[in-house]
Amino acid sequence: MADAATTAVIRRFNRAYTQRIGALEDSFLGVGLPLGTARLLFEVGAEPATAQALRSRLGLDSGYLSRLLRRLEEEGLAVVTPDPADRRRRLVDLTPEGRRRWRQLEDRSEARARQLVEPLSARQRERLAAALAEADLLVRAATVTFERVDPDSPVARDAVGRYFAEVGRRFGFDPAGEPEKDAVDLAPPRGEFFVAVSDGEPVACGGVRALGDGVGEVKRMWVHDGWRGAGLGSRLLRHLEDAARALGHRVARLDTNETLVEAIALYDRAGYQRTPRYGDNPFATHFFQKSLAAPG
Repeated sequence: MADAATTAVIRRFNRAYTQRIGALEDSFLGVGLPLGTARLLFEVGAEPATAQALRSRLGLDSGYLSRLLRRLEEEGLAVVTPDPADRRRRLVDLTPEGRRRWRQLEDRSEARARQLVEPLSARQRERLAAALAEADLLVRAATVTFERVDPDSPVARDAVGRYFAEVGRRFGFDPAGEPEKDAVDLAPPRGEFFVAVSDGEPVACGGVRALGDGVGEVKRMWVHDGWRGAGLGSRLLRHLEDAARALGHRVARLDTNETLVEAIALYDRAGYQRTPRYGDNPFATHFFQKSLAAPG
């Protein structure tokens, strides 16, 4: 559990920051909209999208998103229309007045940020930018969730495609035929596959498949390189181990390539032991195994 000193710092920062950026005002930055509605206006202005995509990007429930969209429509700032490609989906875009208000929001947000850092020296600004970038990464990595998905779904294929692209760059892995195998091996009842999505794009994925009686294998474990160093890989590995236990496995195995030194270090820290080759993966050079005795 988080210690009291850490949570006290976070709560103090939240109180101070929300006050200083104007989040408590009825009219955020004087644009005539409360923060939640202004945030949605910004998101639509940055990239028009379907209501479903906006809900995913902002982490909102459908009822609250509908109320925010209704407010933007009533203000004449947005239009919501059926998607010609799929009438079940709704497309959201800004009106000309919405674009004008979006630009106003952008300009005032930039001015407020400059005002906040103006009293600081150049060195202090560098320290602040580095600290906030680190805090942003850690908070996002701590709050992202691993969702169980069909390994043949678009989001899973997107994530695995990114995984294949990375390992292809690093040691020449050829994914011929692999997506089709994933769709079978990593789907229930033989396996499970998980994807973590942030701001509408996958940032991590991984799955578990059955190797034999009581033995599961961790496969396709990937973390976006921009998210590394924030503990997301460790969280994902623990999540996959829990999934393997739930599938009835007593042992977890995995393999990797010698060029993936970060992955090897992660497995070592997580208590995996080197084991002889157990499969026919021609690209694997290192093999690991771990007992899945109940944690704690």
